[in-house]
Amino acid sequence: MAWTVGVIAVGFIGFGFTTSLLGPDVAVKQGGLGMAVAVLIDATIVRMVLVPAVIELCGKANWWMPGRRAPKPTLPVPTRLADEASV
Repeated sequence: MAWTVGVIAVGFIGFGFTTSLLGPDVAVKQGGLGMAVAVLIDATIVRMVLVPAVIELCGKANWWMPGRRAPKPTLPVPTRLADEASV
């Protein structure tokens, strides 16, 4: 169900970009067509083909989580600057 909703949303977004083809400005038409094609490629090739294939190839490495990072060291604030900031 969630997958279908995502595809439908992408369709509406692509339709929104294609409405810019109705205007008289050529630059707006080019931008709208480019964005519509990019959304279509992202929805079909990337999300339906590449992402599932990479997830299958990576296997358990998809869920690898690195350990916690060490906290950043705190630097002492010079007292002279701290006194000037309070004035």
